[in-house]
Amino acid sequence: MRLVSVAAVAENGVIGNDGEVPWPDLPEDVEQYRERVAGSPVILGRRTFEAMRGDLPGTAQIVVSRSIERVPESTAVVAGGVDEALELARERLGDGADDAVYVLGGGAIYDLFHPHVDGMALSHVDGAYEGDTRFPAFDEADWTVIEETEYEAFTLREWRRVASH
Repeated sequence: MRLVSVAAVAENGVIGNDGEVPWPDLPEDVEQYRERVAGSPVILGRRTFEAMRGDLPGTAQIVVSRSIERVPESTAVVAGGVDEALELARERLGDGADDAVYVLGGGAIYDLFHPHVDGMALSHVDGAYEGDTRFPAFDEADWTVIEETEYEAFTLREWRRVASH
């Protein structure tokens, strides 16, 4: 199983402000993100899950929460922590060639799972923005960019961990 964080990150590390993205809409980013996670299980926090309830990403959603035990959506399950979420993700992987499970946030979820991720698909948004939520800082020496795609207002970089963890 490959565990990959997916996020849009401003130049100053900001990923959110009061539950919203602080930059103007980036339709190309939303499109590439949706295509990436469409056929895979995703891991996300309760608030992120609730914000996406009308249009849930991925084939199965693993909601990490200590405050709820279940959710009504048939594709979603609740995990109490990292180990349980990873076990549930393994159980939900299909027989397809892509064995990726995607971590979708929010900030606390990225922090919890960062030591476990093998890759990151980060949309590096042009500019610095005010915000209350940041992506975890990481040492670029532990990672390598395996693919980079330029868009109008952001650059998508796919990172792979090179140091053992």
